[in-house]
Amino acid sequence: MKSKQADLYHEAGDQFAPAIARLARAVEHDAEKARDLEQDMHCALWTSFSRFDGTCALKTWVYRVAHNVAADHIAQAVRGPKRVPLEQIETLPAPANTEMQAAKTHAMAQVAALIRQLPALDAQVIVLWLEGESGADIADITGLSSGAVSVRIHRIKSLLASHFTQTAPDGETL
Repeated sequence: MKSKQADLYHEAGDQFAPAIARLARAVEHDAEKARDLEQDMHCALWTSFSRFDGTCALKTWVYRVAHNVAADHIAQAVRGPKRVPLEQIETLPAPANTEMQAAKTHAMAQVAALIRQLPALDAQVIVLWLEGESGADIADITGLSSGAVSVRIHRIKSLLASHFTQTAPDGETL
């Protein structure tokens, strides 16, 4: 006989497992640690469903739990290498490989690396936005106001885009 907790966990897994895996990889660069983080997120979800009362959407609950685990993971890593504000990062080199797929892969790796250098809340906001979540849903998940979410998304997108803008020798933007 299945429990409500098991039913909720299976429903959440069916709908959100790929997003949880992407969040873990966005937060943790090391593949093994990312898999461990993903597993920690699933364990926390399982445990949390014993307290789920349905006052928020299942999606909101899942993202809150996963992002709280990610935030805890980041907080534990703070004792390690210091994070550098995105504004202080040197311009990353352009991809040397001219093949489109290699260039896209390289660009996505750069974006992921830049996102990992953001403060935890900014990284959560932009990852949720990249997952296609609405500003209102991001606000529910993070506890920020909708206006604050919009401002953060705009600011982060501008910062990320600035790292991919190149200037030609004659001063023209490419």
